[in-house]
Amino acid sequence: MSGRVLGQRGQASVELVALAPLVVAVVLAAAQVLAAGAARELADHAAEAGAVALLQGDDPEAAAREAVPGWSRGRLHVRVDGRRVRVRLRPRAVVPALAGMLETTGEADAGPGPR
Repeated sequence: MSGRVLGQRGQASVELVALAPLVVAVVLAAAQVLAAGAARELADHAAEAGAVALLQGDDPEAAAREAVPGWSRGRLHVRVDGRRVRVRLRPRAVVPALAGMLETTGEADAGPGPR
């Protein structure tokens, strides 16, 4: 093999090594966006479960916590104000400092009270 072909192979290896951290960063960012989206859906679902529990005369906070997977229960904060249920959920974060910035809220209203 000529020195020119070997040099090109070496250059390709260097380029691959140089791009690897960028590819990893893009994959991690995409995973974080997906986790934030999932947290938003879970917060909305939990708030709706809490509002339904209010309508049925059950504990809205317990219903909201039961409506989410186990890993997210410790990251969930439920507040009931009258007939409105508000749920805050902090998603799992690749970079823990981002978790607070990606916290999401779901709200649901149980409608007008009984007459």
